[in-house]
Amino acid sequence: MRAIDYFPRRIRALLERIGKPWRRLGLWLTAHLPKGLYARSLLIIVTPMVLLQSVVAFVFMERHYNQVTLRLSASLAQDIAALIEIYDNYPQRDNAAALRKIAGEKLRLNVELLPPDPLPPPGPKPFFSLLDTALSQEIGKLVDRPFWIDTVGDSNLVEIRIQLKNAVMRVFARRSQAYASNSHIFLIWMVGTSLVLLAIAILFLRNQIKPILRLAAAAEAFGKGREIANFHPRGAREVRQAAVAFMEMKKRIERQIEQRTTMLAGVSHDLRTILTRFKLELALLEDGPEVEALRRDVDEMQRMLEAYLEFAKGEVGEQPQLVDVSEILDELADEAIRRGKRASATFAGPPIVQVRPDAFKRCLANLVSNAVRFGSTVALSGSREPRWLMVQVDDDGPGIPQDRRDDVFRPFLRLDDARNQNETGTGLGLSIARDIASVHGGDIALSQSPLGGLRATVRIPV
Repeated sequence: MRAIDYFPRRIRALLERIGKPWRRLGLWLTAHLPKGLYARSLLIIVTPMVLLQSVVAFVFMERHYNQVTLRLSASLAQDIAALIEIYDNYPQRDNAAALRKIAGEKLRLNVELLPPDPLPPPGPKPFFSLLDTALSQEIGKLVDRPFWIDTVGDSNLVEIRIQLKNAVMRVFARRSQAYASNSHIFLIWMVGTSLVLLAIAILFLRNQIKPILRLAAAAEAFGKGREIANFHPRGAREVRQAAVAFMEMKKRIERQIEQRTTMLAGVSHDLRTILTRFKLELALLEDGPEVEALRRDVDEMQRMLEAYLEFAKGEVGEQPQLVDVSEILDELADEAIRRGKRASATFAGPPIVQVRPDAFKRCLANLVSNAVRFGSTVALSGSREPRWLMVQVDDDGPGIPQDRRDDVFRPFLRLDDARNQNETGTGLGLSIARDIASVHGGDIALSQSPLGGLRATVRIPV
């Protein structure tokens, strides 16, 4: 193996090992980060602010807070060392009183001389022992004597005891003399300003998100075939441009549908006039096998014409209303029973949904008619979920091969298999049903039925 072949593989393996954790991190973030635009925008604002405040707080605590505490502790240790030097070098009779006076007036320390008893045992260290550590370190440097410190007892005072030759010097100092006690003011100010900035950001962000949400709601309502009321372009320039483009698209679609409906109305009138003349002419002829065959052809042409017009026109003028889906399923099951089939209908959940009544019933009727045509048993079942309505139509017919289930939704297509043998029709039933489901913002899927035939599942948002 050549080195030039071995080296790139090692590089690729290294890059792959490095990339795996990042891919896992990306998948974790994708799964746990919020999905909404408002939450993500808020996260984009809050995350840099929190990181910035954390860095500032860390730098402040690491530099300013620690340094100030160390300097204050060093200053207090120097004052105590000076008092010890005075006591040792000037052992007059009233030295203790003079020492207390100097410490109280000049150094603002409370000093007492105690009998030379042993120092107390070391007490518990505080969780945040910066003061204890800094003060102990500075006293150890400047005072070469045994000492004892209590920084836990009184929250406002620090007690220090130093073992002298013939006495114990006890010093009480205010905590502020050795500790940067006003640091919380900086932290409170930092957190307070952050909350104010965050409140302002939330207020403005909500106003910017509202037009986007209104545009999304209008697009969803238009996709479901519902009327869009009181929608006007608002918000930022880009959002207004998107809203204007959406309104222009909506107008073009409605104009195209209106033109198609007008054209079909004219075609329907002309063709029906010709079919009416055919029927009148056939009525004037004497009955016979040839005339009867012509009548059947004219009737078949009439049915095909109605099916074509129904497919092309749809129910564009119908407005959505609240309907009881369980009643529609019961009516369709009764119709299948009247046609000599075994049929049942069930529904789970709240049955009242907002749909286009006639169009939705025609969608289900086409599916039931298809099941009745090819099966002897039909089962209708419906369920209402929080955001979706699902209706399933099962039959025990020959079914449709899996690789052909998408093809049957194509207009005018009729499969040349067992499910279509000796059957007449236009091949528009499933196409009309899917078109109506699409108008409602949903779709129809075909699968294997537990009864052994075909299952048609209608799923629309509610």
